[in-house]
Amino acid sequence: MFESTFALSDASRVIAGVALLTIVTIEFGGTFLLKIASGNVPFTDFQKSFSRAGHAHAGVLVILSLVSLILADATGLEGLWGWVARIAIPAAAVLMSGGFFAAMAGPGRTTPNKAIAILFAGAASLALGVVTLGIGLLAA
Repeated sequence: MFESTFALSDASRVIAGVALLTIVTIEFGGTFLLKIASGNVPFTDFQKSFSRAGHAHAGVLVILSLVSLILADATGLEGLWGWVARIAIPAAAVLMSGGFFAAMAGPGRTTPNKAIAILFAGAASLALGVVTLGIGLLAA
């Protein structure tokens, strides 16, 4: 019924499917943000800002992940670099958003805890993914 000349690689198709399913967890996070905004959760200003940042990074990076999978298939990258181009950006979505939430965990927290390292690992993963993908596209 619907024919397409466009097809994702198997790897990109599976990663995209998983990424789309994570949107349900982002929606759940949005309902939690509504509770925070309405004052039903006793958070400090720091915790509120990190919650918003974690939620925003999750949404934006999942969208970037989906776009990057299409671009990764266009690069022709294979093997290790093909996997890096496909998985590093979705991994960054998990690590960066999770890092924001983990770093603000604990009652009354006003500064990040040691879990902020997860956020930095996510930033490194994002950098690795976009640099690999960008070079792959330029070299294709």
